[in-house]
Amino acid sequence: MASEQLEEYLESILDIEEQQGIARTSAIAKCLKVAPASVTEVLQVLSEKGLVHYEPYKGATLTDTGREMARTVKRRHRLLEVFLTDVLHINRENVHDEACKMEHTLSDETECALCKLLKAPARCPHGSLIEACNRQVESCSACLEETRPVAAGSRDEPLIPVTSLAPGQKGTIAFIRGDNSVVQRLTDLGLTLKTEIQLVRKAPLQGPVEISVRKTRLAIDHAIADHIFVASCGEKGR
Repeated sequence: MASEQLEEYLESILDIEEQQGIARTSAIAKCLKVAPASVTEVLQVLSEKGLVHYEPYKGATLTDTGREMARTVKRRHRLLEVFLTDVLHINRENVHDEACKMEHTLSDETECALCKLLKAPARCPHGSLIEACNRQVESCSACLEETRPVAAGSRDEPLIPVTSLAPGQKGTIAFIRGDNSVVQRLTDLGLTLKTEIQLVRKAPLQGPVEISVRKTRLAIDHAIADHIFVASCGEKGR
């Protein structure tokens, strides 16, 4: 299977899984505009490669390896959409298809340079959150100030945006997106690296996010919460 096709399937499974919990064959087929029989064949290949957990007649979910690959491609896609829109001024209606063509050829070094050029954007032109990079840095400010490319490398554990935590779930701040002004603003709120926080409540329609930190509750704008990524503790408060 060509790597581009593999990545397209992983991206689609990620999108469907996040919305429905499991990516059914029919949903993948509809998303990729292919026959269900073709999807079944590809899912078997992805399962053999250890990228999905596949159960016939039920569907597929990503393994940790598959999810990491899917998120990497998705991050590149959304960075490219920002570049095409904000720098090249391509019609917004066309940027998705253009980014799809380019995302598979982007190297780690080019992705890093692109992110730095764009000043580490938080969301794509369509409003979707851009994942944290997979490099061994604690904040975008450290990367933006580095004159040489930051070496690619896998983090010790995957990071998730604080807005993806479930109510009652805890996490430890491991990465802050943005420049020094963002880091300072979060520091003033007591939201520093290695601080344990707990999500209390998320208001609908990207409203305020309420978190608990050091036995104090804070309500922060959703836009600020976008900058905080945590290593999930995988537990909920009682």
